[in-house]
Formats: sequence, C-alpha cells, structure tokens
Amino acid sequence: MSPSSRTGTTTALGLLIARLALGAIFAAHGYQKLVTFGLAGVTDSFRGMGVPAPELVAPVVAIVELVGGIALIAGAFTGIVGLVLALDMLAAALLVHVGQGVFIENGGWELVGALGAGALALAAVGAGRFSLDGLRRGGSRGARSRSASAATASV
Repeated sequence: MSPSSRTGTTTALGLLIARLALGAIFAAHGYQKLVTFGLAGVTDSFRGMGVPAPELVAPVVAIVELVGGIALIAGAFTGIVGLVLALDMLAAALLVHVGQGVFIENGGWELVGALGAGALALAAVGAGRFSLDGLRRGGSRGARSRSASAATASV
C-alpha cells in the first residue's frame, strides 16, 4: 500500500467516524424532540426560551435533526445536510446558548458549537469514500482531485 493510499484510507475512515458520531447525536436529538418530548413539549420549551415562531420552528428543527442525522450517518447529500445542521446549531447558539457562557452545565454553547463546527466541516470536505455520496461519485472529492492533479502533471 502506497503512502498516498494509506492517507486516503485514513481520511475516509476519519470522515466515516465523524459522520457516524455526529449523525447519531443529531438523530438522537431529533428523535427526542419528536417522540420523547413530543412537538407540543418542544414548542412550549422553545416558547419559554424565547425562540421566535416556536409552532413553526419546533417541528422544523426536530425533522432537520432526525433526518439530517440519518443522512450524515449514510453520507448522503452531506454538503447541504451539513450546512443545514450547522445553521440549525448557529441559531440554537445565538437564540438560546451564547448568553449562558461556554459550559453546557450552565446552558452554554459548547455542545451546539461542537456539533455545528463538525457539521460545517463535513459540509466543506464531503462525506468521504465510505458513504452514499462517495458511491454515487465513485469515490471522495479528494480522490478525484488527486487523480485530476496527477493527470494534469503527466501532460
């Protein structure tokens, strides 16, 4: 195995692990909002936190987190899903958490910040080779870029 193929495999495995972890967390939070708390409970909670239009926002957030988490796990539409989830976390941070400081035990932004940054990173770099996006494209974006660079260099 050449050094570049080891690096490609390491990157693909890293992206897979990141997608699985972040996707599981997002999906669990979406499921919790839909099933455990219920939309009425989430709407009331959002209203109490001062979230605007909680009747509209609660179901949208719950579905975005559940479906988005599942899509991250599968590595499907990762660019757009990652961006939407990052925006979801930015809104949560700005509307609810920033005023509480950093630490989660005080209601701070550390969890939404980490989740949002991770989702944004996946949106930027893609799902990697071990994903539905990778299968649909015949490999990761990075592998295509390296192949294109190698072809250009040999001309």
